[in-house]
Amino acid sequence: MFAKKSLGQNFLIDKNIINKILSFIDIQNKNVVEIGSGKGALTDIILGKKPKSLLIIEKDKKLYDNLRLKYKKLNYVTIFNSDILKLDLEKIIKDNSIIFGNLPYNISSQILVKLIKFKKWPPKYTDLILMFQKEVAEKIIGKSYGRLSIIAGLKLNFLDKFEVSPNCFSPKPKVKSTLVHMSPKKNQFKIKNLNNLEKITNIFFSNKRKMVNKSLRKILTKNQIAHIEKKYLNLRPENLKPKFYYKLVELIENG
Repeated sequence: MFAKKSLGQNFLIDKNIINKILSFIDIQNKNVVEIGSGKGALTDIILGKKPKSLLIIEKDKKLYDNLRLKYKKLNYVTIFNSDILKLDLEKIIKDNSIIFGNLPYNISSQILVKLIKFKKWPPKYTDLILMFQKEVAEKIIGKSYGRLSIIAGLKLNFLDKFEVSPNCFSPKPKVKSTLVHMSPKKNQFKIKNLNNLEKITNIFFSNKRKMVNKSLRKILTKNQIAHIEKKYLNLRPENLKPKFYYKLVELIENG
């Protein structure tokens, strides 16, 4: 079965890497979710570890049909033929789930943001073990500081990572990949709506060469700006720590 470029499919085929992914955490008798099972290479090893349940989300209809046939005798396996970005995962996921995913690179950051927008927090999952394009992974973990690291850092702890060669996939992607292990963190800031953090960081990093006082004038009143220490006003967005953005959203949300 050929991979579909439109779905960003690159199937993981290296068993050593698959075993390394599953060495991050013990899944025996745990609830597991796999986003994008593909041909089932990772799925087979997951099932060999004896999870309590396995929930699979696969958008490709042909792959879904194959998976359903392959695992039809396993009553603890549930498979959805769905687009993860449209599926209400929070509604169907079981408590204390571990989520794995070799994510389509073209929508990987959107999937991550969906996972950290769960209404109930801490969420029903305990761990995220997800594959990203290396460049995106560096943005998430803060090695390449920006919007994604600020947004993800509000909700997630970064526990571990390792790089994966293009040779471990079929077809080979043109970029390197990174597997990232994350876990939810308790709310430390009283941000009511994550969309506000997305909007604020978009405003700032769309003008990242400019001093932040210019962006602040677009979103704050003079009275609100007076609450911000002057030392921050002449810095650029990349020079401000995530805490600045979290506190800024709190200020805006509280009027």
